[in-house]
Amino acid sequence: MEEQTEGRAHRTGRRSRVEVPLVSAIVAAAALVAVAFAGVSLGRVTGGNGGQTAVLDSVRSTAASGTVTVVGTGTVKGIPDTVSFQIGVSTNGASASSALAENDGQVRSLEQSLEHHGVKTSEMQTSGLNLSVNTNSSGAVTGFNADDTLNVTMHGIKLAGEAIDAAANAVGNGIQLYGISFSISNRSALLAAARSAAMHSARTKAEQLAAGAGGTLGGILKVSEDVAPSPVVYGYAAPVAFAASAVPFRQGRQPVTVQVTVVYSLRT
Repeated sequence: MEEQTEGRAHRTGRRSRVEVPLVSAIVAAAALVAVAFAGVSLGRVTGGNGGQTAVLDSVRSTAASGTVTVVGTGTVKGIPDTVSFQIGVSTNGASASSALAENDGQVRSLEQSLEHHGVKTSEMQTSGLNLSVNTNSSGAVTGFNADDTLNVTMHGIKLAGEAIDAAANAVGNGIQLYGISFSISNRSALLAAARSAAMHSARTKAEQLAAGAGGTLGGILKVSEDVAPSPVVYGYAAPVAFAASAVPFRQGRQPVTVQVTVVYSLRT
């Protein structure tokens, strides 16, 4: 019995010597893990290598800054070099066919006269052709009316008056003139100048607003543009007999307007 007891005690003692180092190793490993975790967490907060610091600084900067949105407008004026108008012929006949035949002949004379005075064939386009019945107060048919209208574009405004006057002489009292308008064929240079003026206007406004808010103006974040259509002046003339001299034209000056919406950063 004593030998068995000593044997068990001897074996128990050896098992105890094995378990103590194992427990110590586990405790040491846990301590290392805790230290490593603390180091990682600390690195996230302080940005050990600078990367996290930059993120935090960016967040602070964003939170401390804002934006300023303004609208700037720039307008410049140019001299129109193109005139557009509608010109046509109205004829009457006892029958529909006779009214239309008369109208066809008059329109050919009109087109030939316009071509002779500088209007290209490609700059004339039929815009309306109407055939209607004429009746008296009792509703009885008295004849027929034919109307043919051309859209005409001329790039030589100085020649337009002579062209219209010659057309009236060629066609006679049946001529009709509608809707004279002026435009600028190439607006590229004017648009560039208007854009520059619009951006200058926008920055001036933004600087004033930033100063009023107690901050300073930063860089541009976004820009959008809106080009206003050029105003067109239309006129109307009832059928008239033109004088022998050329019809006078005054094209004046035409504005070209650009509007920009600009978003700036605001540093406070």
